[in-house]
Amino acid sequence: MSAAADLISAARLAGRKVTCAESCTGGMVAAAITDLAGASEVFDTGFVTYSNLAKQDLLGVDPTTLQAHGAVSEQVAREMAEGALRRAGADVAVSITGIAGPGGGTPEKPVGRVCFGIATDTGTETETVDFGDLGRARVREAARDHALGLLLQALRSI
Repeated sequence: MSAAADLISAARLAGRKVTCAESCTGGMVAAAITDLAGASEVFDTGFVTYSNLAKQDLLGVDPTTLQAHGAVSEQVAREMAEGALRRAGADVAVSITGIAGPGGGTPEKPVGRVCFGIATDTGTETETVDFGDLGRARVREAARDHALGLLLQALRSI
């Protein structure tokens, strides 16, 4: 069974809805979920907010947070997840913002760094994973898979 199939099954059993707010993955999490039959029972809205303006307009990310910390930060990942949770009316939301490459990285924020947020009605957790400069496609795939795992873990704990 795939991570997305496990996620759909767990959400269905728990009677929960999930959502996602994606930047560097560009909709890959939503696609992984909706590729499977039964997705509509647990998923009805996802957000692809590639630009900073989209993060602000669609998710309510504070422009001062973006300015102070940059789009690739746990602070922005937190606001993305919380905004998605509120705006989608979901029970669990995951957010992803990172640098998939090639290029675009700095010594402080290297290519392959991805920040995640996971929000529920009981709070929000964030984390940063440095996948390394694996190439754009592999960083995005790794981020997608990690996000699906975070959603599944959150579902199992609420």
